Amino acid sequence: MPANLMKRSLPVKLFAIITLLLGSHSVVAQQHDPLPSWNDTAAKQAIVAFVTRVTQEGSEDYVAPAERIATFDNDGNLWAEQPAYFQLFFAADRIRALAPQHPEWQNEEPFAALLKGDLEAVHAGGMAAVNDIVMATHAGMTTDEFAAIVREWVATARHPRTDRRYIDMVYQPMLELLDYLRTNEFKTFIVSGGGIEFMRPWVESVYGIPPEQVVGSSIKTRFELRDGQPVLVRLPEIDFIDDKAGKPVGINSHIGRRPLLASGNSDGDLQMLQYTAAGAGPRLMLYLHHTDAEREWAYDRESSIGRLDQGLDEARAKGWTVIDMKADWKVVFPAQ
Repeated sequence: MPANLMKRSLPVKLFAIITLLLGSHSVVAQQHDPLPSWNDTAAKQAIVAFVTRVTQEGSEDYVAPAERIATFDNDGNLWAEQPAYFQLFFAADRIRALAPQHPEWQNEEPFAALLKGDLEAVHAGGMAAVNDIVMATHAGMTTDEFAAIVREWVATARHPRTDRRYIDMVYQPMLELLDYLRTNEFKTFIVSGGGIEFMRPWVESVYGIPPEQVVGSSIKTRFELRDGQPVLVRLPEIDFIDDKAGKPVGINSHIGRRPLLASGNSDGDLQMLQYTAAGAGPRLMLYLHHTDAEREWAYDRESSIGRLDQGLDEARAKGWTVIDMKADWKVVFPAQ
């Protein structure tokens, strides 16, 4: 090849190589799926479309990163909740551990039922029974002591049906959704009816959500000096219930911004989704519907745990996104 022709052909070849490389990169980017455990159904499409709308600069729906707040219920939404809320299993294990110090519990409800493993009887006792159990197992110690007990429990305790650790019964598709949102500069929060001090010791390692981004129910604490050391002591008194109408209150108190996205699974989350929907501009409300009896549990309107009745009707009436677990998820729990 003549030298002058070779010189002219070099830029052309270089341009072709660059184009090929950029084209290959584009194909790889297009092939990357941020939600691989989700089927390509309406729910996934709605999530991706919403995130794209609010994060694309120049879009009329663009939302600044500081305002990209996403709130998630925990029980039944990020991890399972059947046949009882997992915090109740924690409390039951604590009752069994403390029972030798309390022989009266053998004949005193709701402790007697819990010691027999009769969760139905405990549920029948309503909030009064739950309150008695929580106060007996969650109070009377420092916050650091309680956190250590929780960490030990979540590291070893196993679910009675699946034999998985409770922290391995988190939902893989929701873990991917949390990561996807954070990749797109959303700040993710837990807003749960569960105990705030029960969740904070482990949620960062499991969900990537730090303890300061957890909103939950709480009991009162008191500052004391013990052996010259400052401590916070947990008291047997309810401070705040972060459920139903309490969730928007908790969001306002702890976060100070209305969510852009809210995700729940029960009527206990309805007010959080309503509060989110009432904000100006684009909002995404997600309801997880438990429809998969084979891989998890199927329940909604008649369930005593995680009942989804009024919320399901409102979601359908207002066009909120309902995630059908059986139809929309390829897998439920992480692989072991």
